[in-house]
Amino acid sequence: MSLKPQLEAIIYAAETPISLDQILSLVKESLLAETPGIDAAEMKSRIRATLEELIADYSGATHGIEIRQVAGGYRMSTKPEQHDVVRAFAKSLKPPFRLSLPALETLAVVAYKQPVTVPEISEIRGVDSGGVIATLLDRKLITTAGRKAVIGRPILYKTSKEFLLRFGLKDVNELPSMEEFEKLLAESFQSDLLPGEGTPAEESLSLPLTTEDGFSETASEAERTAEIAEAAEPELATEEEETETPAATKSE
Repeated sequence: MSLKPQLEAIIYAAETPISLDQILSLVKESLLAETPGIDAAEMKSRIRATLEELIADYSGATHGIEIRQVAGGYRMSTKPEQHDVVRAFAKSLKPPFRLSLPALETLAVVAYKQPVTVPEISEIRGVDSGGVIATLLDRKLITTAGRKAVIGRPILYKTSKEFLLRFGLKDVNELPSMEEFEKLLAESFQSDLLPGEGTPAEESLSLPLTTEDGFSETASEAERTAEIAEAAEPELATEEEETETPAATKSE
């Protein structure tokens, strides 16, 4: 595999500036397979030369981002001349969800048992899940799927298109195993858990901006102002997620 696209992908995916040594550890096996017997010094030389090529590629006027050396590593940043349009985009973003663990648990039940009713979800979880279902509906992660043909005709629920988008799935047939799903939930919603368990809501956009004076900042840092607070929609209360009643004691 060509070294240049590997380096490009690594730098793009890195949340913080990635050093030459870190890059070397990631592409070492690939370089050895391509050139048996190559030593570490030669590897670093090839990586540096390829990085310079990438930096030159992105320096052209046809790119809105650039690769820069920051704090001993490499990172992608928006170019200063594109700062205003990216700032406007950051202002247009809505704050991300913040889901509690009961909400994540309920979402997993819906995903793997769909279509499913609230009483069925409550029986599996052992607590009443009506309030959590309302929250997931508000977040558009689940939707209704008609009514079940039993006494009382309870509403059926299934995952939504937003759910598929959130987890990068083509359809529900691509759902991973339960163990893999739990890991995906943890990673996808790491920054959306209750306050103190993840990053602040306004840190949702991680692609760095480069300011006029050459410093880098994330889009969220650039927008951490009072006007963002005023422009953001009021966060929906999630208290109902925490006040759950044991299913066995809740009256039918």
